[in-house]
Amino acid sequence: MHVTFYRQDNCPLCDEAEMMLRLAQEDYPITWTSIDIRTDDATHEKYMLMVPVVEKEGEVLLYGNIGYIDLVDLFEK
Repeated sequence: MHVTFYRQDNCPLCDEAEMMLRLAQEDYPITWTSIDIRTDDATHEKYMLMVPVVEKEGEVLLYGNIGYIDLVDLFEK
């Protein structure tokens, strides 16, 4: 599964979520594209109160405080 991971710098929740993605990647065949929301005004406006965000094909799957179990539940669907 390939997802898009929206984040921003100096965001502890984003750092934690990326670490959880890396842990989940050890057990599940996942990849992601990481996008800093501050590189695009429309993306920043859309996600500024939600980051970190895991999205697939335009659908927000997870956002905010993303833990390992949240990711496991998502990838086991």
